[in-house]
Amino acid sequence: MRSDQNFQPAPQLNVSQWFNCKQSITLESLRGRVVVIEAFQMLCPGCVSHGLPQAKQVHALFPEDKVAVLGLHTVFEHHAAMTPVSLEAFIHEYQLRFPVGVDEAGTRDVPKTMSAYQLRGTPSLIVIDQSGNLRACHFGHTTDMQIGAEIATLLY
Repeated sequence: MRSDQNFQPAPQLNVSQWFNCKQSITLESLRGRVVVIEAFQMLCPGCVSHGLPQAKQVHALFPEDKVAVLGLHTVFEHHAAMTPVSLEAFIHEYQLRFPVGVDEAGTRDVPKTMSAYQLRGTPSLIVIDQSGNLRACHFGHTTDMQIGAEIATLLY
């Protein structure tokens, strides 16, 4: 988490399809809530063993009117195996109850949102404050305590 007060607005999400929600989601529509985005790939071992379970915990522990949890399926490898049809089955199998978006394809196999946030890979966890400013962007394993503390700091 950055300690300076010069936070930058979070880049918009470039999502081609949403699951687990009735309409498209924008960061603007989530203003007033802390937004936690778990960027993942179905075939990423760290995503399946740590990132997504952590996102599920955040979704279960914090009130939805205070913290919005989103999944972002950001595919930068193995494209043929990770289609929206496969993702839909994955979401059902892993019982993901929060909205999951498919990151739009970009240039050189790097999806658009992944590029905008300069993500290094998956799993990545993004935290956006209630005003829409990017407050943290973690790559790889991040402890539950750290994420919980970052969210709680923004809420209280």
